[in-house]
Amino acid sequence: MAKTLLAGDVGATKTLLALYRSEDAAAPLTIVRKTRYTSHDFRGLEQVCAEFLRDGTRIDAAGFGVPGAVIAGAAEPSNLEWKLDEKKISAALGGTPARLLNDLAATAMGVVKLAPGDCEVIRRGGVGTPGNVAVIAAGTGLGESALAYLDGRYYPVVSEGGHSSFAPDGDDQIELLRFLAREFGHVSWERVLSGPGLVNVYRFLRARSGGAEPQWLGTALSSGDPGAAISAAAADGRDKICVDALAMFCAMYGSEAANLALKVLAIGGVYLCGGIAPKILPALKHGEFARGFIGKGRLETMLEKIAVRVVMNSDVALLGAAHTALAML
Repeated sequence: MAKTLLAGDVGATKTLLALYRSEDAAAPLTIVRKTRYTSHDFRGLEQVCAEFLRDGTRIDAAGFGVPGAVIAGAAEPSNLEWKLDEKKISAALGGTPARLLNDLAATAMGVVKLAPGDCEVIRRGGVGTPGNVAVIAAGTGLGESALAYLDGRYYPVVSEGGHSSFAPDGDDQIELLRFLAREFGHVSWERVLSGPGLVNVYRFLRARSGGAEPQWLGTALSSGDPGAAISAAAADGRDKICVDALAMFCAMYGSEAANLALKVLAIGGVYLCGGIAPKILPALKHGEFARGFIGKGRLETMLEKIAVRVVMNSDVALLGAAHTALAML
């Protein structure tokens, strides 16, 4: 019997809700409709769901990816004054089963359900057998998670690895660490692998160069998304500091992706999610990412066997939340 599933991807700025249909357990889920809401326009997730379902649609289960830790079915997202509780959400949905999970765990559950065309392969690897999966997502911040593979099923592993200490590789990155430590004290991976992180790398290289910032670049940096402006200038080759900043960013992205792959033994592959990777895809295909990924000494041979993919489908967290809902039925 067909099932209707409510999936959500909750963020401090926006909340995405979608309806999916499951015709049978073996068939891919079909998206019915999706709506984006401004999170701060609502008092809580229950109110957003009520708005989304005001047409009277009946659902069989609901799953929601939320920022931060989910403990005993409850969460309090940072930068969002919502208190989320599975029991209260279920009650608001008329007793429908509801599940909260960390947003990167939802993303991880989604990557193994993607269609082949939803990913761009940047390292093919050579294992070719199912196994643990690593997910790393640079965007506004840096998210990390994994899937443990056991007896034909995947189980999400929640992580706050983006806040672990940045481990520099080589003299330039050591100088970067010192530069940022003077400003921030503790320097996490998120300080260098995120939109603001790319800006930090650029600031370091600009300061070290002693050269003046071009006026056109200063205008671009101050008029919108500075990380995007740096990436665009690097892609066009208009500014050497931007080119070098993006290259260093890619090298560090490769290094931390490999760190995560080693920690979870991700023979099932590494997936780069988040908003940045699809936008810098040509740069990730160049040598800096690969050198950062492979450069792990005695484990180089194993890392060469691990596939790395960039997820191009921005609905991957919704898809993972929908499959989490389906698993409750």
